[in-house]
Amino acid sequence: MDHDSGYGLRRAGAAVGSLAAAAAGCFVLRFAYQGLAIADVGSFLNILVVAMFAICSAIAFRRTWTGYVRRPDPATEASLRSLKSIGFIGVLLAYFFRSLTEAPGEKLHRSEYETALIQYERRRGSRTGNPAARKKKPKRRR
Repeated sequence: MDHDSGYGLRRAGAAVGSLAAAAAGCFVLRFAYQGLAIADVGSFLNILVVAMFAICSAIAFRRTWTGYVRRPDPATEASLRSLKSIGFIGVLLAYFFRSLTEAPGEKLHRSEYETALIQYERRRGSRTGNPAARKKKPKRRR
């Protein structure tokens, strides 16, 4: 949670790295598309492949972006793992845009830490010392 020395540099490196990885991914997808064009598979399949990568990237971007604000459901994330791997460019772009404002996931981790700290203080504050050292109250006879 501390922004010690080199925090800005690390965050800038993460942003540049994710943008470079997204650009490299687009370059690879371009080669794949050219391979389909050389194979002459037809315009329908070409359009289908482009639409699939665009839709999967958009969904992966949205799911990754919301994952930085609140903890996603593990079962849902497991079912969307293949979609996120197809739409990897959307994941990388979400990481890039988030790292421009903060480290990805930092706000979520900070809020979880603060919540845990408040709960700990509440639990700790309700205790008043060692229970074994307390004096027992005398029993009343009726």
